[in-house]
Amino acid sequence: MSRRDARVAALEMLYEADARDADALDVMARREESDLYARRLIEGVVAHSADIDAVISSHSRGWEITHMPVIDRNALRLALYELIWGGIPAAVVMDEAVELCKQYSSDEAGRFVNGILAAVAAEQAHAPR
Repeated sequence: MSRRDARVAALEMLYEADARDADALDVMARREESDLYARRLIEGVVAHSADIDAVISSHSRGWEITHMPVIDRNALRLALYELIWGGIPAAVVMDEAVELCKQYSSDEAGRFVNGILAAVAAEQAHAPR
């Protein structure tokens, strides 16, 4: 499975868990997900969920996280995990997240997600190491 396919699988599982108010790890186990990268993504998003949601909330002016479309919210969660904790370059994360939004949500969602990711990436670039 390619990394893009793993991201799609992870997004589907995060979406299902969020829409059903279920645990994403349970969804992953029920689906018997075998792709290691998809598993890493789900486990990472779950492990950092509070921090990820705080980042989303602090950068989404005018949008409460609970009012965002489920697919957009989870595309952001997935992308922010990869950007902040996954060691994936910002350009790759942004491109992949926008493509997921265009495929599963809308062009407007892609622009919204890109804006948040760009702001977080800029903050990370200027943060002391």
